[in-house]
Formats: sequence, C-alpha cells, structure tokens
Amino acid sequence: MQAAIPFPDISNEVFSIELFGAHLALRWYALAYLAGLLAGFWVIRSLMRRPALWPGDRAPMAPERADDLLTAIILGVILGGRLGFVLFYQPLHYLSHPLDIVKVWEGGMSFHGGFLGVLVAGLWFARRNGVPPMQLSDAMALVAPVGLFFGRLANFVNAELWGRPTGLPWGVIFPGEAAQDCPGVAPGLCARHPSQLYEAGLEGLVLGLLLWLLVRRGALRRPGVVTGVFLAGYGAARFAVEFVRQADAQFITPDNPLGHVLQAGGFGLSMGQILSLPMILAGAWFVARARRG
Repeated sequence: MQAAIPFPDISNEVFSIELFGAHLALRWYALAYLAGLLAGFWVIRSLMRRPALWPGDRAPMAPERADDLLTAIILGVILGGRLGFVLFYQPLHYLSHPLDIVKVWEGGMSFHGGFLGVLVAGLWFARRNGVPPMQLSDAMALVAPVGLFFGRLANFVNAELWGRPTGLPWGVIFPGEAAQDCPGVAPGLCARHPSQLYEAGLEGLVLGLLLWLLVRRGALRRPGVVTGVFLAGYGAARFAVEFVRQADAQFITPDNPLGHVLQAGGFGLSMGQILSLPMILAGAWFVARARRG
C-alpha cells in the first residue's frame, strides 16, 4: 500500500452525559455552527462600530441590531440548509417519508440551501429595519468564510463528505464501511482525498483573507464588491474541489461511478458544481455592477 495518513482518533462528540436514561452530547458539528455564528456576530458588531469603512462614513445600522440579525441568520441557516438538502439531494426519499424532513439530528444539510436561507433572512431583516440590503450583504459575506472554515473542519472530524480514492501521500484512511468501499482500488486500506480540509483552506482561510484585504483597501465603500467576490470565490473553490470530492451515494450508479448529475460528450458535472455555477456568475455580475457604480 502507498503512503497514507491514518484517520486521527477523534470522537465526534466534545463531551456527553447520561441524564435520566438519555444520552446527551455536544458534537463538534454543533460547536462549529456555534463558533461560526458567534464569530460572525462579533465581526459584524465591530464593522458597525467603524463608520469610516462605509459609504459616506456612515455604518448601515447600529451595532446593537446585530443581536436581531444573528437570530434571523440562525433560522435561515437551519431551515434553508435542511430544505436545500431535501430538495437538491434526496427529494424522492423525503416525498415518500415527509416526517423524516424534521430529523435534522440524522444529518443532511446543504450549503447552497443554507446560503439561500441566509439570503432570505438577510433581506427580511434589512427591509424590516430599514438597512441598505447591499451593505448588509457585504457585512454578512465578510464573515461567511469563518463559518465555512469551522464547518469543514467539523466535517473532517465527523469523517464525512470525504474525497475520492487517491494514492497521494496525504490521502487519509477514513473509517467506516462506506469510506473503505473503493471499487478498482488494490486490496488493502483505501485512502481518500481529505476534501473537507481542501474546502476549509480555500473557502475559509484563502477566501476569508482575500475579503479582509479588500475591506482594508476600502471595498465596503463600493456596495456589492465584497458580496460579489465571496459568491464567485466560494463558487470557484467548491467547483474545483468537487473534482476530487466523492459524489453523494444517490447519484452513483454502475454506469455513472463519478456521480455526475449532468453529462455530455464525456464530460460531467456534479450537483455541487451545478449549484456553484450560478454563484460564480452572480458574483461576477455584482462586482461588475459595483465597479460601474
């Protein structure tokens, strides 16, 4: 077997207790959501305290309004993420088993659905509170990579959403029967791309640093630039990583081992790539519009 990295001995639970016969646990995934939301809340409050960053030296809202914004975003992430997974990835299953839709503890969240949920929540908050929508969008886009970074690390700890088999020396031997089911791979342990870490680096660290540098150079004074760069940057990063990320099981068949949802002329696109293309186009449009303004 080629060189590979064994999966670290990490529990997916931070801690757990037994209470009245029930097993209660704080999982890394929940902690990642919490850390991302709280970090975003702190950054947005800080931005609203710095009017010099904004057009006309005036912040779009009072720092105290970030409390209500956080509540709206939490609802948008949870409802949008869950409904997005239901509609984009397993609509037939949930059509036959509608009660399973509320079983979020069994897993199943979609970033693209969560993004749409946050978009709706942000528009509702802006309209209700008289906040310029584009400026609010820029503030939210700036903090999004923080949540993406923590979320992708939690995906790795949970040993989920791993990549395709690889012989590269940094391939990781993920545990579980599904991760070790690698048709066409020589007998022995199967190593896979740690695609969660690729995404944490690209969608979280690299994109977050780029947005922060743009803000330092006055990007918030041109509403739409930060939003556009985030959309295009996330879409491009996700599109690229999908080439080495294992497709969802429901899309994989003997005739379609790579799980392409759209195929033409020997070329195919995964569901993640299809959903990322509109983000890239929308991001480019926002940036071009802001530059013209």
